Amino acid sequence: MDRTHHVPLPTPMETPTPPAAAALGKRVLSTLILLPAFVWVVAFAPAWVFTLVIVLVASLGQWEFTRMFEHAGVRPFSGLALVGGAAVTASFGLPEAVPVAFSLVVLGVLTVGLARGSQPASWEPAAITLLGICYVNWLLGYALWLRGLPAGVGWVLLLVWVTWIGETAAYLVGSTLGRHKLAPVVSPKKTMEGSLAQLLVSAPAALVAGAWLFPERSAWDAVVVGLLLGVVGQLGDLVESLLKRSVGTKDTGHIIPGHGGMLDRLDGLLFNAPVLFYYVTYGRLVGA
Repeated sequence: MDRTHHVPLPTPMETPTPPAAAALGKRVLSTLILLPAFVWVVAFAPAWVFTLVIVLVASLGQWEFTRMFEHAGVRPFSGLALVGGAAVTASFGLPEAVPVAFSLVVLGVLTVGLARGSQPASWEPAAITLLGICYVNWLLGYALWLRGLPAGVGWVLLLVWVTWIGETAAYLVGSTLGRHKLAPVVSPKKTMEGSLAQLLVSAPAALVAGAWLFPERSAWDAVVVGLLLGVVGQLGDLVESLLKRSVGTKDTGHIIPGHGGMLDRLDGLLFNAPVLFYYVTYGRLVGA
C-alpha cells in the first residue's frame, strides 16, 4: 500500500479546511434538518423502513470506502462490494441468515479474486473489498440487532445521542482549546483535550438519555454506557482516520455539509453499535 501515497488525488478531495465557526454552522444546520427524519425513522416508522435506511446508509458508506481506494490507485470489486455488502447488512434483519449471507459473500469475493489472476498482487482488490464489507456493512448491521432488542428504539436513540454529542464536544474543544496532539501520525488534528472532552461529555449525555428513555435503570448503568461509548467511539474515529491517511485523503466525501462523507459521520457508530449491542445483551449491569 505504500505506493498509494504517491498517487495524486483529484481536486474535490483536496478541499481546504473551512474556518471552525463556518464548519460548526454547517454541522448545526445539517443536524437540525436531519434530526427529525432520523427520530421518525427510528421511533415511529415501521421496522422495514429502519432496515431499508440502514442498508442504504451502509451502501453509501461502502461506496465512499471503495471510491476512496480507487482514487489512490487500488481498484476493489466495487459492484460486488455494493451488492454483497448490502446483502450482509440486510441479513441482520433475519439473524439466522447472517452467517449464510456473509459466507456466500466471502466465497464470491475470493472466487472473483481467483479469476482475476494468479499473482499475489492480484489479491489486493479482494482484500480491500472484504475489508470494506467487514468494516462498513458488517459493523453497521448491528444497528438492526440493537433495535430488535427489548426497548431497542431507546437503545438506538441513546447510541446515536451519546456518540454524536461526544464527537461534537471533541470537535469544539479540540478546535478551540486543543494544544496537545492525541495521535499525530494517525490524525494530526485530534488533540488530547478534545479526546478528554468527548469522554467527559459522553457520561452525562448518557445520564440524560437514560433518565428520559430508561427511567427504571440506575444512574450508574448510564455512566458505564457513556464511558464505554466515549472510549470505543474514539477508537472508531481513529481507525477511519488511519484508513484515510493510508490513501492520502481528508474526507470520504461531502454528502453532509459540515460533516464530510457518510463514513466520516459513521466512524464512531460503526464501533459503538456492536459494543453497545453486546453490552446490553450480555452485560448484567444494564440488563436487557
